[in-house]
Order: sequence, then structure tokens, then C-alpha cells
Amino acid sequence: AHRLLPLTYGCGQPAVPPQLSSRVVGGEDAVAHSWPWQISLQYSRSGSWSHTCGGTLIAPQWVLTAAHCISSSKTYRVVLGKQDLSEADEPGSVAVAVEKTIGWNISRSGNDIALVKLAEEVQETDTVRAACLPAAGKILSNNYPCYVTGWGRVRTNGPLADALQQALLPVVDYETCSKWDWWGSLVRDTMVCAGGDGIVSGCNGDSGGPLNCQRDDGVWEVEGIVSFGSGLKCNMKNKPTVFTRVSAYIDWINEVGFIANSISQSELENGKD
Repeated sequence: AHRLLPLTYGCGQPAVPPQLSSRVVGGEDAVAHSWPWQISLQYSRSGSWSHTCGGTLIAPQWVLTAAHCISSSKTYRVVLGKQDLSEADEPGSVAVAVEKTIGWNISRSGNDIALVKLAEEVQETDTVRAACLPAAGKILSNNYPCYVTGWGRVRTNGPLADALQQALLPVVDYETCSKWDWWGSLVRDTMVCAGGDGIVSGCNGDSGGPLNCQRDDGVWEVEGIVSFGSGLKCNMKNKPTVFTRVSAYIDWINEVGFIANSISQSELENGKD
């Protein structure tokens, strides 16, 4: 299979380890640069850039986000190595233009996943690294401890966070999450649920960002992409945050990456004539 090439240090290994909570809390500031694959997807509005969604760096020129974050009418950039969105010239952060976005029409398919191709490859640093992708078809066990990260609202109708937030969200298995009094038929087996205890969840502004889960060998994988939550309220019991399950789309990710890279290469070669 064709793989999106990883960065040199190996994916999923932050230079600064995250400070992990052993209990579910209502979100907390992340240690700066401890989630170095977390990106801010921003769009141009009246001459300035606004954060709209999160995303995950998975290869030097590729970011994973949610399809519902992408609009064909907007111009985007990706900011990597960010901790504080309110700080314009933050040391260690870099802004990169977007070359193309490739997503699904989610109104028909429910496949809330998109790939963003950056205009140039990013260099790996202590503040910018890629997350690993899970094995195709991987299913996490019920209660597996994962962390959602993003600059989303810290409470219902509250302001967006300036500092990157993290929150422990244990996985809720499909059998539970698809019960009628949970998410019912709205959740599909290509999704993964996490949280839902009424204390903490993903919230508006976290969309597109990663569900970070650590393997036994200590490496971090992006197991989910924030897709939807409880809508009106951020923390409703039996309404966990719902993520696109990345392990259901590994073949698509690799195929899109290979095709897009091949097209770019052929365009380059044609341009030399």
C-alpha cells in the first residue's frame, strides 16, 4: 500500500510530553507544545485570519480534519506549533498556505473527514510533529482513555479558549453509543464516541481536531476527528462527543495522498518541458 510518508523523528512522539489527568475534568490548559500535531485551521475574513476548526498533522504536507469544516468558497491556511491563539507571533509556530482540500459530501454520506494538502512540506521541530495513524479497522475498547484537544469553547455559549485545551474522554463503545437513549441511529460504525458523562466533552470550535489515544508503546495516534456533539449544550449525559473513526478511512487516506502526490509530481514534470 502507498503510505503518506512520516516525518523523520517518527510520528506520535512529542518532544514535550503532555501532562495527563487520571480523572475526567472539565478541560484544562495543555502543557505548551505537548500536542505538536494539533493545528489551527484558519480562514481569511476581511483581511485577517480567524480560527474555525482544529486538525491533525499526519505527514509533512498533509493535515486531517472534518469535512464539515471545509467550504469551497473560503481561503484557508494552517497554523502549526500553536499554543495561544491570541498571540500573533508565537515562537515555534508557523503558518502555511493550503494548496487543496479533499473531502466528502457529508450531507449524503456521513463521512465527516477531509484531507488538507499544504502548499509546502513543513519541517519537523520540537513544536511541529505528526501524529501516527491507527491500523486499519482498529476498534478501541470501552473506557479506553483518550484525550480531545482544541481551542473550543470551554463551556456552553462561552468564549473560545486562547490556550490549547485538553480533556480526558474515555471511549464509549459502539454498542453503548448507538442505544436509543444515547445517540441511536445517528452514530454509525464508522464513528467513535468518547465522553458523555455530563462533565466534559468536545465543544464548538474543537471540530476537526483529534481524539488522541496512546498505544501501549507510548506512541500517540489520532483515532478520531471531532464531528458532532450535543449541539445546544456541550456536556449532556449520554451524549458523548462523536468522532469520525480514522481507522475506518486508512485506505482512503493513503489513496488520496498517493493520487494527489502523483498528480503534483506529474504536473511538476510537465512544467519542466
